[in-house]
Amino acid sequence: MDGNGRWATARGLERAQGHKAGAQTFRAISTYCAKLGIESVTFYAFSTENWKRPENEVNALMKLFRDFLEEAQEREKENEEIGFHIKFAGDTANMPEELVNLFEICEKRSADKTGTTVNIAVNYGGRAEITNAARRIAEKVKNGEMTVDDIDEDTISSMLYTAGQPDPDLIIRPGGESRISNFLIWQSAYSEFYFTDILWPDFTEDDLDRAIIDFCSRNRRFGAV
Repeated sequence: MDGNGRWATARGLERAQGHKAGAQTFRAISTYCAKLGIESVTFYAFSTENWKRPENEVNALMKLFRDFLEEAQEREKENEEIGFHIKFAGDTANMPEELVNLFEICEKRSADKTGTTVNIAVNYGGRAEITNAARRIAEKVKNGEMTVDDIDEDTISSMLYTAGQPDPDLIIRPGGESRISNFLIWQSAYSEFYFTDILWPDFTEDDLDRAIIDFCSRNRRFGAV
């Protein structure tokens, strides 16, 4: 969800206002994904590198997460009708305890939902995710729970934050940048990419439609002819 800060700066607003506008877009697009019947969608909300941003901006983001999750609980009846299954992907060890508790409550309350799985990547980094998976596998080998010969691609996938979910078919990068930025590195091996200059707060349902239509026009060969 890129471009929130630039969106705000262009309007003479504080960067935090851009993140607030981006949260509104997140709500609209995730709801639209559910209406389209998309199986799962992942939103990159806060990366492991985002801690390098100014302290006031990081604090504003943490407050925004808290406000959003508290609001989500208040709107639980509406979310039940949509059927969201909400999950959080990332290392929550360095996150405020209050937020971690809200993450857990949100996941538990939506665990039995059968609609779209909405993954929210918080304190997420693709390299850190793979490193964590490697450590977990090494620990199992050390404890005799598996051997080196047992390790294959499925083993690694099962240790990732997205374990049990399909790899993404399409990755959309708004904000005018043409890079992956440490997002779903393992999972995106055969994903299609769609880049757009639109800043995230301005991203609409029509923009998502255009991305999906473009995706549907592609010939996905997965290494074959």
